[in-house]
Amino acid sequence: MLYSVWRSLPGESGETLEEVDQVTLYTYKVQSTITSRMATTMIQSKLVNNSPQPQNVMFDVQIPKGAFISNFSMTVDGTTFRSSIKEKTVGRALYAQARAKGKTAGLVRSRALDMENFRTEVNVLPGAKVEFELHYQEAKWRKLGSYEHRIYLQPGRLAKHLEVDVWVVEPQGMRFLHVADTFEGHFDGVPVISKGQQKAHVSFKPTVAQQRICPNCRETAVDGELVVLYDVSREEKAGELEVFNGYFVHFFAPDNLDPIPKNILFVIDVSGSMWGVKMKQTVEAMKTILDDLRAEDHFSVVDFNHNIRTWRNDLISATKTQVADAKRYIEKIQPSGGTNINEALLRAIFILNEANNMGLLDPNSVSLIILVSDGDPTVGELKLSKIQKNVKENIRDNISLFSLGMGFDVDYDFLKRLSNENRGIAQRIYGNQDTSSQLRKFYNQVSTPLLRNVQFNYPQTAVTDVTQNSFHNYFGGSEIVVAGKFDPAKLDQIQSIITATSANTELVLETLAQMDDLQDFLSKDKHADPDFTKKLWAYLTINQLLAERSLAPTAAAKRKITRSILQMSLDHHIVTPLTSLVIENEAGDERMLADAPPQDPSCCSGALYYGSKVPSSSIPSWASPSPTPMTSMQAEGAKVLESTPPPHVMRVENDPHFIIYLPKSQKNICFNIDSEPGKILNLVSDPESGIAVNGQLVGAKKPNNGKLSTYFGKLGFYFQSEDMKIEISTKTITVSCGSSTSTLSWADTAQIMNQRVLTSVKKEKAVTITVGKEMSFSVLLHRVWKKHPINVDFLGIYIPATNKFSPTAHGLIGQFMQEPKIHIFNERPGKDPKKPEASMEVKGQKLIVTRGLQKDYRTDVVFGTDVPCWFVHNSGKGFIDGHYKEYFVPQLYSFLRRP
Repeated sequence: MLYSVWRSLPGESGETLEEVDQVTLYTYKVQSTITSRMATTMIQSKLVNNSPQPQNVMFDVQIPKGAFISNFSMTVDGTTFRSSIKEKTVGRALYAQARAKGKTAGLVRSRALDMENFRTEVNVLPGAKVEFELHYQEAKWRKLGSYEHRIYLQPGRLAKHLEVDVWVVEPQGMRFLHVADTFEGHFDGVPVISKGQQKAHVSFKPTVAQQRICPNCRETAVDGELVVLYDVSREEKAGELEVFNGYFVHFFAPDNLDPIPKNILFVIDVSGSMWGVKMKQTVEAMKTILDDLRAEDHFSVVDFNHNIRTWRNDLISATKTQVADAKRYIEKIQPSGGTNINEALLRAIFILNEANNMGLLDPNSVSLIILVSDGDPTVGELKLSKIQKNVKENIRDNISLFSLGMGFDVDYDFLKRLSNENRGIAQRIYGNQDTSSQLRKFYNQVSTPLLRNVQFNYPQTAVTDVTQNSFHNYFGGSEIVVAGKFDPAKLDQIQSIITATSANTELVLETLAQMDDLQDFLSKDKHADPDFTKKLWAYLTINQLLAERSLAPTAAAKRKITRSILQMSLDHHIVTPLTSLVIENEAGDERMLADAPPQDPSCCSGALYYGSKVPSSSIPSWASPSPTPMTSMQAEGAKVLESTPPPHVMRVENDPHFIIYLPKSQKNICFNIDSEPGKILNLVSDPESGIAVNGQLVGAKKPNNGKLSTYFGKLGFYFQSEDMKIEISTKTITVSCGSSTSTLSWADTAQIMNQRVLTSVKKEKAVTITVGKEMSFSVLLHRVWKKHPINVDFLGIYIPATNKFSPTAHGLIGQFMQEPKIHIFNERPGKDPKKPEASMEVKGQKLIVTRGLQKDYRTDVVFGTDVPCWFVHNSGKGFIDGHYKEYFVPQLYSFLRRP
């Protein structure tokens, strides 16, 4: 995503100052230029601090995956900071030199799954102005029949001037261009499109009134993506060969070819989370897809939850009888259970491999697997990198894997990596749209292979340094792009000869360079990028070299490739895993460093690492310095939430339900706390150990049946001996140690290690905090539909009863670490026949308790696992010490003051 966020500095009392109108966003401007599929984007924001207090102003930009940062600058109260690209060791030396001399210096080295984020934060004095400007570039790949240009717009507040301009210049001509409705109709008529035969302009300039989410609201509705879709005109020829400024680019995407016979395995997730509309629409789409199979195709169906089933154990010819039988099989599917993605994919691969070994496949056919899933693995192999490795080791080079991610909570990054590594593509399908039609569209595009064994041949005397985004098989709706250098003296020799197999026919396709009028055309358009061929060649080449580097057979070969990548990064002024972006003022007495991540996760201690393996096309998240020297927090490669959570924990879920497990009695005792939004409840207060855990309540959007539900919207963990504070909200995870602060979003998978406190984040799922070997805490994120009329996102917290707190620990949960004696007796029918009552003696009191069920969401975040418990009424009165209001604390990191 692309956004800017501003937050206030805490006051001396620790309270956050009012944010309304503290910082004014004067200008939020985005300009993108696309020339022959090569896009360059500039994001600029200008702000002023109207507050009488200093403010922390954060520029936090989400960049499309696969983009490279090329430049960044900022001006803070008249002081300008500019960037330069340095070899990584040089950049770090400059940073270390600044620190050694006592100059202001900041450093964040990051590893993101696809390095989407660029982040910096600066302190702005009262009345001061700040301006940020970031440039990045990316190539547009044709997928599913069109090019897609996404601009992530999240200014965070109303902007006095908000301007987005996208210019598209395609010498080949444009077949269509339109802007997708990604804001649910709020900005109908605001995007203005001007389109000619070879040029187009999209303008998005909402007024302040149009930006408001409602007429009297202060919040902005500009919170999402502006998506421009287009395709170019194609004649019936091998492609378009454009030659300009010493480089050539060849776009290859022929149409009107007969499909090649295919062998296809449908792998369908039928776990419990697919229950309902998703499964119904998936079944309807699959029935239509099966009807589209051709007689020469072969297929089978694998469906999986925690178990793996197959409609047939081998590939079956797509006759009308077999298709009808497969449809009946799919109609009977009843979703339930967990998700074993690993075994399901290995079973599909085994079926295709066996058919190939037995000579049952047409040598002119292609083989593909289509995976349809809506969630992470919960059964079997849970480590995503291990699943990728297993698939990679077993799948053959003649099989392509395509993935469809269902819904908002799917780990789309994982599915995308899985497909990209195995000659396929991934597509996300949102549950609020017509799933059936999206499934059919995706299938129709990826299941129509047109060419096999595609090879490009160029005259070696005229062309050098050729690189491409290769596809094993050419699928309809996609495109192969080849780029290279050429000798201007031999321009008349530039041509391509492509050999390929189409159905049962060998093709030889010839394309001549189209130079006529190209230079004249580009020179007349001020928005055309004259360096598009050079940039596209560099983009392709660096990505290809990074891939080759990771597979280099010897250290010498790796060093040679490394030198090539480094030189290209410096020559073309882009941040790669081997370079750093050094940002400094003219005097050189303030300096910041943004490192792109190394490919070797063991090379750099003290770094903040995200995810597992990082694609080469990443860009770094980074932050500005604090006034005092920053202490690096050591971090490691991220781990997933433990696969087998501790069976007995104390937990708080929903609105909020407390479940206290008493190990000696082997009983679960439950109670609710009904309080007001904004109140902070103490969960654990242990001054002797120096540990405090508090939760702040957030309210539902409106009452339901006369009652306003409250949930934990923010949790605070304070570890006094380590001087560490961890704040977890439904938006971010902030880890502060002394003067050093690291902020993660729930879009990250990461670990931060400081002294003996390890904070692990699993993307959009959970945060686990481990303190030495003594204790751990787990926090689960619960997302709800953004437009839900009542519900809001909230957090659940799980604390094992084995945690080693001191005997004086207290709090709503902490008091039960020293287990009280309980006696439950006289069980009898209750008012509700399904909920029996009983008497419970505890702490010298006799209470009436009710038998019921609560939820544990650690292994199933959607439906949860039922936990039987005895429920204590009246906000736990008699079971907890005193009244629940005595557990209110003033700050998120306060200890409980006991009478």
